Amino acid sequence: MAFEGLSSKLQSTFKKLTGKGKLSEKDVKNAMREVRLALLEADVNFKVVRELVKKISERAVGQEIMQSLTPGQQVIKIVNEELTALMGGTYSKINMAPTPPTIIMMVGLQGAGKTTTAGKLGGYLKKEGKKPLLVACDIYRPAAIKQLQVVGEQLSIPVFEIGKDDPVNIAKKAIAHAKDEGYDIVIIDTAGRLHINEELMDELKNIQNAVNPHEILLVVDAMTGQDAVNVAESFNEKLGIDGVVLTKLDGDTRGGAALSVKAVTGKPIKFAGMGEKLTDLEIFHPDRMASRILGMGDVLSLIEKAQANIDAEKAMELEKKLRSQQFTLDDFLEQLQQIKKMGPLSDIIGMIPGLNPSKLGGLDLDDRQIVRTEAIIQSMTKEERVNPNIINASRRKRIAKGSGTSIQDVNRLLKSFNEFRKMMKKMSGMEKTIRRGRFKFPF
Repeated sequence: MAFEGLSSKLQSTFKKLTGKGKLSEKDVKNAMREVRLALLEADVNFKVVRELVKKISERAVGQEIMQSLTPGQQVIKIVNEELTALMGGTYSKINMAPTPPTIIMMVGLQGAGKTTTAGKLGGYLKKEGKKPLLVACDIYRPAAIKQLQVVGEQLSIPVFEIGKDDPVNIAKKAIAHAKDEGYDIVIIDTAGRLHINEELMDELKNIQNAVNPHEILLVVDAMTGQDAVNVAESFNEKLGIDGVVLTKLDGDTRGGAALSVKAVTGKPIKFAGMGEKLTDLEIFHPDRMASRILGMGDVLSLIEKAQANIDAEKAMELEKKLRSQQFTLDDFLEQLQQIKKMGPLSDIIGMIPGLNPSKLGGLDLDDRQIVRTEAIIQSMTKEERVNPNIINASRRKRIAKGSGTSIQDVNRLLKSFNEFRKMMKKMSGMEKTIRRGRFKFPF
């Protein structure tokens, strides 16, 4: 989960503060020392850490804290506000051209996920009602053009390519083609290198001068920590970028790049890659990210994910089945598959206020468990899914063999499902009692 290491350390530090009725300057000083260590261990730029801790300390020892009835919560509020400001304050939009097409130039080093991100961005803008065109200007990396074509095909987005021609010429022709065909977004996938060099920068500058992009987005791998920040600083100095896209943020447990990029380069993080699917690209909201880091959840992002991935009509139909106790294993399977679309379970739980995967003890949040559960249900007959009570010992053995799991796994699923149905029956019965006015509270 993103920021998991940093998040657990900060939450542990602030838990000590919230348990105190009154805070002294010594309490704040000790807490800030732990915050400093947690940020440095998360690979946040040391200058950024020094400035951040200084700002928090100055506010945390002021009158607003010492006179507060809940000083610990006030400190957390200050940290939340400072983290948000550090990452840019509010989300930063793409610079759209007053007259289409808007030209977006994707730059970065090899291995950061630039080509895939170009496709993801195209898919995101397509959902926003735009008509994007992908342009293959990486003529050096083997199969780079083919990769962009495959990505474009999967997203139903056309790709402009004319083979291994001069990248500047390709870009110019792509813009002319976009104007002729009515494309309002042009996303140019440029070449990268294993490291920053003059040859790379000269080519990127030539493309920039030829097409005058409205947006230059630098794609960097969040998991490289301070290296990502150094790359961002170099590209910004030599090219002048408009924003950053952090890839693999879902696997970055430290968070050093996300917390340092804006402060070091002055350029905002505009998008974050949160998975391998072509839909796993999110707008980077500094306020929501700060809330996640501090264990305060991210309800807005969770709602957006649910709205994008869960069928509203099916949800209504499910509610009716739950009320009438007609919920079957087929329905259960359908719900699992919809949850899978929303992303890794640990990320979803991290968006719920007050919940954090690291705090849930032995609860198994392994997404492979969902795959096993799907396999078990799909190995059942239709009759067994509708009426699990008929599943005897021999049937359980057959289901386990067919799903590649154990009989214990099958037993565990059936037990959980039965307990869930019993719980829903009780809730439904209680609801009816309350509606009839017969329910009395036991106090």
